[in-house]
Amino acid sequence: MIYVVLLYALFASIFTASKQALEYAPPFFLVGARMCMAAIFMLGFCLFKKESLRITSKSVKKLLGLALFNIYLTNVFEFWGLQYLTSFKTCFIYSLSPFLSALLSYFIFSEAMTRKKWTGLVVGFLGFIPILLSKTSQEELAGDFLIFSWAELAVIGAAVASVYGWILLKQLINEEGYSPVKANGLSMLIGGTLALGHSLFSENWNPTPIHGPILPFLECTIFLIIVSNCIAYNLYGYLLKRFSATFMSFAGLTTPLFSALFGWIFHSEVPTISFYISFLIVFSGLYLFYQEELSKQTSLPQRATT
Repeated sequence: MIYVVLLYALFASIFTASKQALEYAPPFFLVGARMCMAAIFMLGFCLFKKESLRITSKSVKKLLGLALFNIYLTNVFEFWGLQYLTSFKTCFIYSLSPFLSALLSYFIFSEAMTRKKWTGLVVGFLGFIPILLSKTSQEELAGDFLIFSWAELAVIGAAVASVYGWILLKQLINEEGYSPVKANGLSMLIGGTLALGHSLFSENWNPTPIHGPILPFLECTIFLIIVSNCIAYNLYGYLLKRFSATFMSFAGLTTPLFSALFGWIFHSEVPTISFYISFLIVFSGLYLFYQEELSKQTSLPQRATT
């Protein structure tokens, strides 16, 4: 159980470190540099394991889609929005993922949705309203569209792109025979290159977009690569072998709480009452959504232990 807590604390630290990294480099360059550096490491590992990096013509479309959605759009939207949002609010918006995943699975794969699941979905979405209505002065600099700030919409877009990206990753692994390291490494190289190209045309290179000394930027980038690309996702895969996906989804709701704690410690970000109200409502929606799975698991006979 301690590893589950550690996992979501690590996920939360990614948002905190990303916020810190934005003090040293603009978002597009930060995404591009991080992803290209991570890609070199991951593809090097594939070569070390003597795994072929050949791309089949059948998988090109899915691989490009993975690079576009799971790497480029997800991270560019997230880091752009993170400039204006607190780290814990950005992290909390990512808690939309289970609900968005259910919607995409319903429309793309025609997966069945019961009345209880629809109720949980609606309650979950409504739970985000209080925190979305709460704005800081920094967030207002991003501008508004209806009741949302552009920064909020960017992070919502990142969550949508991320969920669709995970679907493409699953297809590459299950249908095309890619290993997770190969698929992620290639998509990071492509998506990171896109982000660097975007940075070259939209951000000030003089001679590089890095603000001040390069060492703090490298420290944050290396931390993100090690924690996010190397430890967190591999630990998540390991824990899925010991715990159910339903339990992991519930436990994942602790990530915004960790993010709020880290944001308070490292960035002096103070969560408002709307954060806790949204948290309780979203937790209720998630509980309703997964209640059937929970009842199925508790009704299964428990394996005897010795």
